[in-house]
Parts: sequence; C-alpha cells; structure tokens
Amino acid sequence: MLKVGLTGGLACGKSFVGEALAALGCHLLQADRVGHEALLPGGEAYSPVLREFGDGILGENGEIDRRALAAQVFGNPARLALLNGFVHPVVMRREEEWLARVAAEDPHGIAVVEAAILIETGSYRRFDKLIVVACGQEQQVQRSIKRDGVAREEVQARLSRQLPLAEKRKYADYVIDTSGTKEETLRQARAVYESLRRIEQ
Repeated sequence: MLKVGLTGGLACGKSFVGEALAALGCHLLQADRVGHEALLPGGEAYSPVLREFGDGILGENGEIDRRALAAQVFGNPARLALLNGFVHPVVMRREEEWLARVAAEDPHGIAVVEAAILIETGSYRRFDKLIVVACGQEQQVQRSIKRDGVAREEVQARLSRQLPLAEKRKYADYVIDTSGTKEETLRQARAVYESLRRIEQ
C-alpha cells in the first residue's frame, strides 16, 4: 500500500484536494477531524486539556469551544506546545491504526493522510510521497477571512507561525496549485492520482 501525506498552507484547499483524491479512489483520513474528535467529551484529550486550560474554554453544551481554546494558545508557543502534547499523540496513534487497517483491507490501495503540520512535526517522513497544496498568500488571507470569519491581522499572525509555502514546496513530491479554478485544481489532482496509481502498480 502506498502511504501519501497531504499538506499545505492555511486555507489553500487541502480538504478540497483530499476529497478529490478520495473521489478518484484513494482512502482518506483527515487528521484535523481526528484531532477535533479527541477534544470532544469522552475523547482522549478532553480531560487533560480541560484540566490544563480550565472551564473557561467550555461552551454551554459542555464541549470545548475551539475558538476559546485557540485564544489561550494564540501567540504563546509554550501553551501551544502543551496543547499539541495532549492532542498529537492521540492523532498519531489513530493514524497508525487506520493505516494498518487500510493496508490489511486494500494492500494495493493508496492511503492519504491530510494534515496541516506534517512537515513542521517531521511526520512527513512516515509517508512514501508528499503532496503540498499551495496558492498565493493574498488568496490564503482572503479565503481564511471568508471561511473562518476572522480579521486580516489574525490570519496574518497565523500565517507567520506556519512554515512558509516556499519552504513546504521543497519537501513535496507533488505540488497542487489551487490559485486557479476548481476545475484546474481537479485536473491537477487527477494527474497526481494517476502518477500515484502507476507507482502502486
């Protein structure tokens, strides 16, 4: 089975590309979703995060309000590292379990793990191939403002904490540029899929 990492910059369209690859026949795991599940009541990270960050991060429904949590770690690398220490091991374990399951069910399949910080954490090394999704920085800003309803300053602060896309590109086996139309992005995704399929065969 071919293991493929899928990453990219903020609001570059990773999920769109991941879903396109899944529609073409890849198995897809969205690590961010796994991380969110870990923070739900009963999830492995819920109690430790609540203990560390306090009841102020809880919404009325008893779930962790991710915005309130983000506000606590915003601009504070030590707090962010602490949060990641609770969430990342859970995500990594679930990823490994999922990869093993897919390998058993579909030995000639292509398993794609979509995650925001594969390069920053060094976990990109666990994959046979790496896809980086990229677009222009102003597009990242505009898309993020539209998607997340946040101020330009907050988006730029988030971008400043990420590895620049120019650096991420250096690690890539494939770059999918999403600055054009959705059709153009889908065409690139199909070309990457066909290349991966040839490798797996």
